[in-house]
Amino acid sequence: MDYSAQNIKVLKGLEPVRQRPGMYIGSTGKAGLHHLVYEIVDNSIDESLQGYCDTIKVTIFKDGSVEVEDNGRGIPVDIHPETGKSALEVVMTTLHAGGKFSKDSYKVSGGLHGVGASVVNALSQWLEVEVHRDGKVYYQRYERGTPTCEVKIIGETEKRGTTVRFKPDPLIFSTTDFDTDTILMRLRELAFLNPNITIYFKDERNNTERTFHYTGGIKEFVSHLSKGSKSLHEPVYISGEYEKIKVEVSFQYTDSDFEKIYSFVNNIRTVDGGTHVTGFKSAFTRVVNELGRKTGQLKKDSLRGDDVREGMVAVISVLMSSTPEFEGQTKSKLGNEEVQEAVAKVVREKLLEFFETNENTLKIIIQKALEAKKAREAAKHAREMVKRKSVFGSSSLPGKLADCITKKLEESELFIVEGDSAGGSAKQARDRNFQAILPLRGKILNVEKSSWLKLLKNEQVRDIITALGVGIGDDFDIKKLRYGKIIIMTDADVDGAHIRTLLLTLFYRYMKELIEEGRIYIAQPPLYKLTVGKDHYYFYSDEELEDFKKTLEDKKYEIQRYKGLGEMNPEQLWETTMDPNTRKLLKVSIEDAETADELFEMLMGSDTESRKEFIFRHALSVKEIDV
Repeated sequence: MDYSAQNIKVLKGLEPVRQRPGMYIGSTGKAGLHHLVYEIVDNSIDESLQGYCDTIKVTIFKDGSVEVEDNGRGIPVDIHPETGKSALEVVMTTLHAGGKFSKDSYKVSGGLHGVGASVVNALSQWLEVEVHRDGKVYYQRYERGTPTCEVKIIGETEKRGTTVRFKPDPLIFSTTDFDTDTILMRLRELAFLNPNITIYFKDERNNTERTFHYTGGIKEFVSHLSKGSKSLHEPVYISGEYEKIKVEVSFQYTDSDFEKIYSFVNNIRTVDGGTHVTGFKSAFTRVVNELGRKTGQLKKDSLRGDDVREGMVAVISVLMSSTPEFEGQTKSKLGNEEVQEAVAKVVREKLLEFFETNENTLKIIIQKALEAKKAREAAKHAREMVKRKSVFGSSSLPGKLADCITKKLEESELFIVEGDSAGGSAKQARDRNFQAILPLRGKILNVEKSSWLKLLKNEQVRDIITALGVGIGDDFDIKKLRYGKIIIMTDADVDGAHIRTLLLTLFYRYMKELIEEGRIYIAQPPLYKLTVGKDHYYFYSDEELEDFKKTLEDKKYEIQRYKGLGEMNPEQLWETTMDPNTRKLLKVSIEDAETADELFEMLMGSDTESRKEFIFRHALSVKEIDV
């Protein structure tokens, strides 16, 4: 076959985005879908950072479209000298076109740096933009990135700003159903990071309305993140600037056994940390050790970084005028080396100043770190004792486990099943060649509120760890994993959701690599069985059932509502929930580890108001869980 210039395809305009959307927004799943909203909101936030915008309104309409309105300067509409077109059309239809490439327009910016608006446009079924500027209202509509009309004036106005409304393209995304809670978490973050801004949110699909405005900034953010635990002191706030890099840090210690660090650069959340987090950690540990020895609270031994940070809740926010460098297109880890030095210098200098006049806070931190060190050493000793008793690391598997025949990792599956009754049905339904069953009796331990020693003594947690073979915590070794898929199979009700959350918390806190490697799944049992004559059909949501009923016309039918897995006989359980050819499995992924952490805190912590609202909104639906 000839390979010549004719074989080289040149993609014009926004075609590259539609051909390879993952390159621009990370994925075409839920994370990528929500990324569209964030890109447009980030443009408004950038206007705020320049001092031109203090109000943003985000609305999700019943038709699944989203509108973002701000009171910034409004996208320029005059004719662009190089293209001969309105600057508005250039911004919305051209990659790498925008004010963020000009230092005169934007000193600091987030988003995709001149790609955001055009990428959202390219991946939308339709998009409409209105610009309020110079007393006029300018308008243009696009379909899949292509303008359907010229930029035109449709009215007069005293307002200023930009309004973008778009509907994601179902040809691109695996789902176009926005999740209220996911968007609320991001908008709340942005309001904490930008204390001068007010963000209004409305979801017309479920009548949710919120207003976010936090004059306390990231100090208030830390208080919010600490809600689920007992605080040991007031939040501390330090800030400074080095080499044109602005650094803001707030932290507080709680009685929790876990550290929680949220990091941002130019308002972009860096889930995997990066140089700014490294600079913060190293400077913080060094200062605490130095002052601990100076004040006599520490003897010869130095405290480890993880001991110093146990129970710490911190927010790090960096603003830089040069372009942040990220590892990967989706910006999960900051790579700029100069940021590490800037954060380390600011944190060291300001911390030394703070502790000089706040000796009691330093005393609390060192005492907490010493307790963490002691607990870590005791847990290590306990694990060694447990190993000697052959609970982990031995060949003795839990008595309740019905193991499978195959020893090939990628072929094998472990179903963790709620209750002995469902476990019995699952054991009869399974294909014993590659499917193992581990029934759990009742609700497992809430690891969010349990110590290491309590965790190791809990029979159900021990059974799970032993069955998986990977160990836990410092002893975790994914190479010892016995099953390629770990499938959580619980009832489709509130209790089932609670057990599922407890299991996810266990995996998230102590075996996170299993989620990162894509090993954890959630089985989706049907809610209904509909019988018409001799035919039967299974449905996994109320919507599916109602849509099907409309096709039956005058035919007689019977509906059975499944309240739990135990109501299905083994044949039905196999057909609907366990057969690889017909079942629906939802892969649990850490697309956003920090959002997951906040969700776990909300569901497991002491913030009852947030938990009640979440359960009310989600209890009656079975939906994908992205963790």
